[in-house]
Amino acid sequence: MNLTPKQLRILKLIRDWRVRYGYSPTMQELADEIGVSKVTVFEHVEALIKKGALSREANKARSLSIAEGIAVPDESRPYKFPLVGKIAAGYPIEKVADVDEIDLTDILGTTSDSGNSTFALRVEGDSMRDEGILDGDYILVERTEVPRNGDRVVALLPDGESTLKTFFKEEDHIRLQPANPDFEPIRVKFCQIQGIVRGVIRRY
Repeated sequence: MNLTPKQLRILKLIRDWRVRYGYSPTMQELADEIGVSKVTVFEHVEALIKKGALSREANKARSLSIAEGIAVPDESRPYKFPLVGKIAAGYPIEKVADVDEIDLTDILGTTSDSGNSTFALRVEGDSMRDEGILDGDYILVERTEVPRNGDRVVALLPDGESTLKTFFKEEDHIRLQPANPDFEPIRVKFCQIQGIVRGVIRRY
């Protein structure tokens, strides 16, 4: 697909916003990021839609998304994920949305294509210790709302706090199970699953 440098940058910005925040930027936010006028951004977005790189829901704000089947390259540092905050592996802590990133090339010294739906969190606490997830580790999380029993998940609790636990759907509630006998399971009627843990990174 033949894209101009600004169009490619717009695609990357939309991808990164959707991973980090769960929604796309506005035209004004794109304009501020790139340093051009809102009209110019609108023209680029329309061109990207015509080329089949972007899709948009009519009459809905923040609905821009990367079209299905379109891979957004990141040639300079392809093994980089948004670092969107800290996650409690002890007692729940308030969810934060830091504007930061974790680049696995700095940690692993290798490169690979990063998934558009993967983000990183830094673990605080040791309630998942017995599954090898320790305080200070980084976890790579695939964004999904549909876990299976036994998945290690990032769960948003009804009080607005997030925690890292193993998911079990039981008869009349959800059990979020720690992997440390010093901690009690969290039992809730409902919680929002923000993602499933796909990997753990530890810096020695």
